[in-house]
Amino acid sequence: MQKDSVNFLLIITDQQRADHVGCYGNDVVQTPHLDALARTGWRAGNMHVATPICMPNRASLMTGRYPSTHGARHNGISLSLRSSTFVDTLRQAGYRTALVGKAHLQNMTDIAPSWPVRAEDRLPAEAREPDAGNYDQEKRQLWLGRDDYDLDLPYYGFEQARLVDDHSDDVHGHYRYWLREHHPDVEQCIGPQAAIPAPAYELTRIRQAWRTRVPEDLYPTAYIGNETIRCLAQFSRQDAPFFLQCSFPDPHHPFTPPGQYWDMYRPEDMRLPASFDSPHSPPPHVQWLRDKRDDGTAVRHTPAIFACTAREAQEAIALNYGSISNIDHQVGRVLAALKEHGLDRNTVVIFTSDHGDYLGDHQLLLKGPIHYRGLTRVPFIWRDPAGAPAAHGNEQALVSTIDIAPTILERAGVKPFNGMQGRNLLPLLQGESGHVRDALMIEEEGQRVILGFDSRIRCRTLLMGGWRLTIYDGAKWGELYDLNEDPHELRNMWADAAARAMKAGMLERLAYLMLEHVDTSPYPTALA
Repeated sequence: MQKDSVNFLLIITDQQRADHVGCYGNDVVQTPHLDALARTGWRAGNMHVATPICMPNRASLMTGRYPSTHGARHNGISLSLRSSTFVDTLRQAGYRTALVGKAHLQNMTDIAPSWPVRAEDRLPAEAREPDAGNYDQEKRQLWLGRDDYDLDLPYYGFEQARLVDDHSDDVHGHYRYWLREHHPDVEQCIGPQAAIPAPAYELTRIRQAWRTRVPEDLYPTAYIGNETIRCLAQFSRQDAPFFLQCSFPDPHHPFTPPGQYWDMYRPEDMRLPASFDSPHSPPPHVQWLRDKRDDGTAVRHTPAIFACTAREAQEAIALNYGSISNIDHQVGRVLAALKEHGLDRNTVVIFTSDHGDYLGDHQLLLKGPIHYRGLTRVPFIWRDPAGAPAAHGNEQALVSTIDIAPTILERAGVKPFNGMQGRNLLPLLQGESGHVRDALMIEEEGQRVILGFDSRIRCRTLLMGGWRLTIYDGAKWGELYDLNEDPHELRNMWADAAARAMKAGMLERLAYLMLEHVDTSPYPTALA
């Protein structure tokens, strides 16, 4: 390997909120390896997603662009194969690139992907260049129904991949091929129908959790750890820098932490969030969910947000913690392998997640278009072999998923591609306050008509000066919270006369930010 080059190991989890890591102040969940990583690196205390939905936010990570510009605005819209990604940019600059684990850049279900992807695709067929390529590459049934299906490489820039898509113990991809070949009997242990009975858990009745029979060492989390370690060994023998993404599908629901991790944390010992029993009146969409729960009409067995009971929240927190501790164990093994191969001396290690989970916040479970901080705020740790940063973190600076791509490219010394909207964070890591944003936007476009709205939800959130403002397309009401005085987002000040000037100023700033992030590429080559 070239001595003057820098490698990258990006570790990403699925649906892990920032305050569910020890180094972010959680004194219950056990994450010793992530905590050690943070002690020797830099930690963002105010990192938020571009959108709190898996597929579009992962596309934002890959492109450094908001969903409204890269086109994958919600789950079901594949990231265009014509898109520039930072991984492919690294590959073209001589990096070896690999993915182990979840990708979710294309649709995984049998539902046809939503088109068009980009504005130019709305042109008549004869007037546009076809977006040639295979958009079925992560389709679940193709992987489960065959033993020879595979990705078309390079896949969005990844030269090699060991795919582990979907969630819980019931994933698909290369993991299932490996399981069938080496442990064929274990495949019969997958899913709720084969689960160990756990009658004390309410979530098992609605299939939001089950006690898997898949052993710890054969569970997808362990497979991802093993394959990541294999890749590190391979890269240590090559004379080229590498980018390796280690992507865990957990701690996403349904919650199925294996073995000891199922009952590592007892539900009855879990503290409910401060907002769970708040007497404050919730905004209309939250009240709609609570009404559905209370009148018995709530849909609770799907991936969609629902209002939960106290016991359900405690179970979800306990099982989520179990999944996180399982992941932390594998992170420890991966970091030990990095050191064993001598790669720790020239490898930047990054840890983050694609979005959070309510996990009892305001009596809610899972995720949805309600931008409480538990959903939008995620962990971000950057450990650089160049030495300790000026400070070990920044609690206030507004950081986004779209910043990861330009920061990696800058650290690699590779020129960014046109159209990137994120910011290079390296000056911030060195304590240069001039690179701090004054405001940050979060986008969301939903798939479903839910929460009492008349159409699919489209919303925008602005974080600025310790406040959060959210507006909804077609709604006359919105949300406004003073996060400094009200960190649990209990008092909606949208209609408060005392907050009128703040609301007006934030709406104006949001309007300019939305204009700023309209795609300006390409510019015209000639004037009329």
